Amino acid sequence: MSAEQDVDTATLEQLRDILINKSGNVKLANRFRALFNLKCIGSEIDADKERADTAVQYIGECFKDSSELLKHEVAYVLGQTKNLSSAPILRNVLEDEQGQQVMVRHEAAEALGALGDKDSLALLESYFKNDPLIEIRQTCELAIERIHWENSEKAKTERLQDSLYSSIDPAPPLDLNTEYKIEKLQKILNDQATPLFERYRAMFRLRDIGTDEACLALASGFADESALFKHEIAYVFGQICNPVTVPSLINVLKDTTEAPMVRHEAAEALGSIATDEVLPILKDFAKDSDEVVRDSAIVALDMYEYENSGELEYATAA
Repeated sequence: MSAEQDVDTATLEQLRDILINKSGNVKLANRFRALFNLKCIGSEIDADKERADTAVQYIGECFKDSSELLKHEVAYVLGQTKNLSSAPILRNVLEDEQGQQVMVRHEAAEALGALGDKDSLALLESYFKNDPLIEIRQTCELAIERIHWENSEKAKTERLQDSLYSSIDPAPPLDLNTEYKIEKLQKILNDQATPLFERYRAMFRLRDIGTDEACLALASGFADESALFKHEIAYVFGQICNPVTVPSLINVLKDTTEAPMVRHEAAEALGSIATDEVLPILKDFAKDSDEVVRDSAIVALDMYEYENSGELEYATAA
């Protein structure tokens, strides 16, 4: 099968071969498309558990790859499958402190939270307390709180907005039973004294509101010191696709002092928004000196083409 062939016609095994670049000449964008298709199969637990588990195992094979961008996307996708067969794979990635980059390990921890995997709590607690990297500690903190919330009475009684987005997020939006003005949500979002999980809940409440005012409130979070926090805001902007966010995303992408995990997410968000002003920016950063930013811009350009052709929905990571 040609590496350029439409992945929608590929068998399960062909999708794996495209994803792991078995031929050695598969474009990164096509590998992302194969990953998205495998994610859909891996989610079909009720329809065909054996096939879904096989898809999950095939996705996991990609953690041997050298591309930080692709591997972090792989971790994200496994968390979105709702398939607990993903959990052992993700735990191994989180524990691989020497072999995996921080962005990949962070995404693995976040994915365990998305799965609501109670069996991972002890491991997440250990890394929350002991990991030297702030990005990992903060991610584990969020994953622990998400798992606790999902298995709590609160999860049964809180009234959450019906989201426009199908993603399983690091935190649920704040409860609709409490009325919040955007100004109040912005204050919670940026309050360093508020627990991180609550700040994320404010973030996702603002995302679900999605107005220009809500987006500008979210953009104020780019002043935060946490790379993890800022990369989540950029991810959220890629979901909302409101052009009002483009100037702030361009500023983040252009800031070479910013963490690559933040800049890369800004590039992907710009690819999703896909306004005319975005194209020359992405072309410029497809030559960036940082590999993960460069690869993100290349994939974002591919996303740009598809957003403007209406052919494909991408599943991009946070």
